[in-house]
Amino acid sequence: MRGNAMTSETQPLTLIKEKDFGTKAAHAVDNRMVTLEIDGREVTVPDGTSIMRAAAELGIMVPKLCATDSLDPYGSCRLCLVEIEGRRGTPASCTTPVAAGIKVTTQNDRLAKIRKGVMELYISDHPLDCLTCAANGDCELQDMAGEVGLREVRYGYDGANHVFARKNGEQNEMWQPKDTSNPYFQFEPAKCIVCSRCVRACEEVQGTFALTIDGRGFASHVAAGMDEDFLASECVSCGACVQACPTATLIEKSVVDHGQPEHSIVTTCAYCGVGCSFKTEMQGERVVRMVPYKDGGANEGHSCVKGRFAFGYATHKERILSPMIREKITDPWREVSWDEAIQYAADRFKATQAKYGKDSIGGITSSRTTNEEVYAVQRMIRAAFGNNNVDTCARVCHSPTGYGLKQTFGESAGTQDFKSVDHSDVILVVGANPTDAHPVFGSRMKKRLREGAKLIVVDPRRIDLVKSPHVTADYHLQLRPSTNVAVLNALSHVVVTEGLVDRSFINSRCDKEDFARWEKFISDVKHSPEATEELTGVPAAEVRAAAHLFATGGNGSIYYGLGVTEHSQGSTTVMAIANLAMATGNIGRDGVGVNPLRGQNNVQGSCDMGSFPHEFPGYRHVSDEATRHLFEKQWGVKLSGEPGLRIPNMFDSASSGTFKGLFVHGEDIVQSDPNTNHVTHAMESLDICVVQDLFLNETAAYAHVFLPGTSFLEKDGTFTNAERRVNRVRPVMREKQGMAEWEIVGRLATAMGYPMMYTSAAAIMDEISALTPTFQHISFKRLDEVGSIQWPCNDEAPDGTPIMHIEEFTRGKGRFMLTEFVPTSERSNRNFPLILTTGRILSQYNVGAQTRRTENVVWYDEDILEIHASDAEMRGIREGMMISLTSRMGGTTMRAKISDRVPPGVVHTTFHFPMNGANVITTENSDWATNCPEYKVTAVQVTPSNRPSDWQDEWEVRERENKRIEKPLVAAE
Repeated sequence: MRGNAMTSETQPLTLIKEKDFGTKAAHAVDNRMVTLEIDGREVTVPDGTSIMRAAAELGIMVPKLCATDSLDPYGSCRLCLVEIEGRRGTPASCTTPVAAGIKVTTQNDRLAKIRKGVMELYISDHPLDCLTCAANGDCELQDMAGEVGLREVRYGYDGANHVFARKNGEQNEMWQPKDTSNPYFQFEPAKCIVCSRCVRACEEVQGTFALTIDGRGFASHVAAGMDEDFLASECVSCGACVQACPTATLIEKSVVDHGQPEHSIVTTCAYCGVGCSFKTEMQGERVVRMVPYKDGGANEGHSCVKGRFAFGYATHKERILSPMIREKITDPWREVSWDEAIQYAADRFKATQAKYGKDSIGGITSSRTTNEEVYAVQRMIRAAFGNNNVDTCARVCHSPTGYGLKQTFGESAGTQDFKSVDHSDVILVVGANPTDAHPVFGSRMKKRLREGAKLIVVDPRRIDLVKSPHVTADYHLQLRPSTNVAVLNALSHVVVTEGLVDRSFINSRCDKEDFARWEKFISDVKHSPEATEELTGVPAAEVRAAAHLFATGGNGSIYYGLGVTEHSQGSTTVMAIANLAMATGNIGRDGVGVNPLRGQNNVQGSCDMGSFPHEFPGYRHVSDEATRHLFEKQWGVKLSGEPGLRIPNMFDSASSGTFKGLFVHGEDIVQSDPNTNHVTHAMESLDICVVQDLFLNETAAYAHVFLPGTSFLEKDGTFTNAERRVNRVRPVMREKQGMAEWEIVGRLATAMGYPMMYTSAAAIMDEISALTPTFQHISFKRLDEVGSIQWPCNDEAPDGTPIMHIEEFTRGKGRFMLTEFVPTSERSNRNFPLILTTGRILSQYNVGAQTRRTENVVWYDEDILEIHASDAEMRGIREGMMISLTSRMGGTTMRAKISDRVPPGVVHTTFHFPMNGANVITTENSDWATNCPEYKVTAVQVTPSNRPSDWQDEWEVRERENKRIEKPLVAAE
């Protein structure tokens, strides 16, 4: 069935359900195989396999209710009973392992009678609404009743799934009410068969432990939290419980409202860098639900609240579907045809270049669009604009990753696949919050930690991984913001000075001269935990203990996020991480490695596709003549060998009057980039700004042309996730605005005088593969056949590369870099005594353009400031109070939350809501190598407030003006 599931053609839903063996695959014991007989047929399977799964290998499907291939065997439903020759009783096939030579019977009169009796009891205690039930046609209870041949119930239906509850000290029979508190799914206890699948999914798959079985006997029932409603409980709405439920007890509200879907298409989530695969289940062009795909290489059937449920933005009423233009940014928008909008943009770009020069315009690619769309934009800028003024949002998030890993390993990407963490013995998490920002991978990591792996967290904030149900960090190195390099140097100092270096790895895999130079540097006493303790705030004893654990605890893996890269020493920190991994030999096999957790769905891909001003696709410098000639031959135009402007350079040049035109593709730079006042001044200075996006965002307020884009549900192409996995993105509906984004870009380039028309997204990928060595054997056809591929995929690795640097580094020998700690210039003082750091929260995503237009706002509808109780008390601030947050750059207001997640002297907020303006506060300080902004360190003051800031008053005016649209008398094409 997998071949059908991977095709982009619409298929009947019954044809594309994944194979469900009924219980999780068992691991072979010492690779020993066992041969047994089931219903008279021989089968050979790994030792440890369950009888149920062995039977499935023969195509024998044993009836079941409590078993599923995503959960550990449980054996409670008593439907999957079998007989084993020579053994007494009827054991459950899901929990009984195979044994050599046994003979198993799965079907006979005795077993049929038992199963029918068990099913009779289930049905007698179930509501009589099968004809009107929302799960009709997709209910395992119905299926199993039919499979065992149940036609009547001898016991009546008086039991109809009642529960017992205590009231006024007396035990009274009462109906447990339906729980509709969650915005996306409902819980109807009357239909629950207490199979525990939802409870086990919450524990085993998600690791939240929000559900339990409460009560005993007839009173036993599924309870969320402390027997409260789902919304009030610890439930994170990942949907694992809904997916696991075999009845309509837990079911999506969309299915209740619209009925069962009739076909499905496999595509890729457009939120974070995990890159989860989903079956989009449809009725015509209506999306009924998104179901995590079990064959998804990154997620393997799991999901988070965003990918699973928050897709409503694609059809939101605020989405713009017609092209619009205006002469000045103070004018109202005017809807026009595609031809007029594209020609108007091209004419203004050409006029700007004629007046100010070829280099006076440029563009920004998007990390939320496909590889093919990104590639088209950077080609347009290089070939039609005639310069290399192209950059991407990776500039403000993970550009230090590209620089740091390129210097040390020779490749600008992480080393492992996500499955690798299953083999980690010690996990070091630096400046990342996986459970909120990358929740599906966060769940996988938590599972490994529950199995016994050790955890070290380096973060100024107490993230959930530090202490959550069944997971507690062995060490939380709660450092002061901006001191990452000092802490990592101290860890390496212990490794080197206490004889913990993996010398065999260094001798065989690394440049010995570089190592000798680094060894002398890092051995200096100034890098010792004792010398750095006062600077970092981390006790020396904890650093030493953590270093010993990482160096001696087995497979050591490092995962890091924006808390590493978004600093003035972001690139230095990445190199310090690489140094530590090499010094301990933790590169080149399962369970180890250096793993950046990318923020947006296609940050890796946007970098791969040549979005930086100094690099062509595949990270090849524009000054390299051979590479440049390769692209010149393909594109038929002379290309510049001079690097172009980075995003910060574009803003500076716009403010000074030399950069006058900007194409912004799917990024809200006004909301996401630091020092908002500087950004808006630069945008106001442009003669022409073209925005291609879904909504009239903050950047569109400064645009002259708006070209409506497509949601991920309309895109045909690929995304590349944080593990270098290239996944297909398949359209499940037609483009609502009438045109693919790569086609819009091609038409704009053509209108500017450079013909650039593609026939399909597949043709663009073919061009990428022909010109980019790491994508050599990647095509839509290949991806449809195998599901996904991790680059490099070339003659040396035709099936892709899950783990990099196995035998040697891309650059040959690993390179140790000197990582001197240089204090940030952003310091607290009497006027700004606190340090602000920023991050994300589970229910919201990036600048919130997508999640703010979904029901996710039920959990979080504004940015808030976390402040320690002692800092709040000193300032007279109470929980929920409106506060003024000011820095050297500006000020805004938001509500306060008293929190012990942050230490005294540190405050924390998110940046999901434009009206809160978190980036009005942040400075232009940036990484020394890449200009990645230092979002994580801003000196601020916090005081009580009773009114919005001046900036917020101005924002409301701009917001109203930006929404003014003059409708045409004749509809746009």
